[in-house]
Amino acid sequence: MQINIYYGGRGMMDDPTLFCVGKMQEVLEELRVNVETYHLYELKNSITTLPQTLKNADGIILATTVEWHGIGGYMQQFLDACWLYGDKELISKIYMCPVVMATTYGEREGKLHLSEAWEILGGIPCNGICGYILDSTVIENNPDYISVIERAAEGLYRTINQHMPSLPASNHAVKQKISITQNIDLTPQETEQLSRYASDEMYVQRQKEDIQELAMYFRDKMSSEEDDDDNQFINDFKHAYQPQAGMEGCYKISMGNGQPLTLAIKDGEMDCFYKDVERYDVELQMTVDCMNEIVSGRMTFQRAFMGGDMTVKGAHQLLRNLDVLFPFGL
Repeated sequence: MQINIYYGGRGMMDDPTLFCVGKMQEVLEELRVNVETYHLYELKNSITTLPQTLKNADGIILATTVEWHGIGGYMQQFLDACWLYGDKELISKIYMCPVVMATTYGEREGKLHLSEAWEILGGIPCNGICGYILDSTVIENNPDYISVIERAAEGLYRTINQHMPSLPASNHAVKQKISITQNIDLTPQETEQLSRYASDEMYVQRQKEDIQELAMYFRDKMSSEEDDDDNQFINDFKHAYQPQAGMEGCYKISMGNGQPLTLAIKDGEMDCFYKDVERYDVELQMTVDCMNEIVSGRMTFQRAFMGGDMTVKGAHQLLRNLDVLFPFGL
């Protein structure tokens, strides 16, 4: 699990928000969560690129301090960058926990502001915490306050780990009413330069033709790779086959939407091909990943069946023969 912390305060030593996110980071790391912290005041010249750091995050903490009015400029810049350059589809799967401490009035409004902004972006806000704290020592010396912070971190972990759903919010409708900037990983200067190219109809047409050629190239390449993968399983079974007296049967192995892999064994000969046959003794159903585990020797047919990774229909007694006929691990 990956959780990113974005701190939007000024980095003052007595900032209570810093203590809160530090304590939450300790709790999350104890739960074996990978935590990355970004201090926006240190990255103020590259805030527009920070939405790229959301790509590997399962959840984030947006933490800021209300020192006179509102959530502060750095945090607002980060939210603006997420709106302009963030991947909205990616953001829609990310949980956000707001943490707002105030040295003046407005901590509840700040927390609400962060939650509403994340909802408009399409993300999933969590409960979060907020408080009016004049000095960080007030929290540091109060076990009850520390317990509240630790429970908030644990709650965020459980929410992400259990993929807890949330009810739809009216803020999501904003995305349907407002034009959303195209998801591109560019700085504002590069976006402005790109807009000049977009106004050139000849350039746009040429780009469309190039994209179409690339799409056809990769489609053909993927089709070729799929054929190679099919032949690879056939070659694996042919190389591993060890004839055994008295062991015969027809095995039909289904691995998804494509044609099933059929193993026909009779009189010491084995025929392996991709085709759906009507007559067979055993039908095995598994994923391609499971088959890769078996042919690489890291899994046996029997273990896959016992572990629930493979289902079997038909003559179950023939299942154990497969590990004898095809000893991939040897």
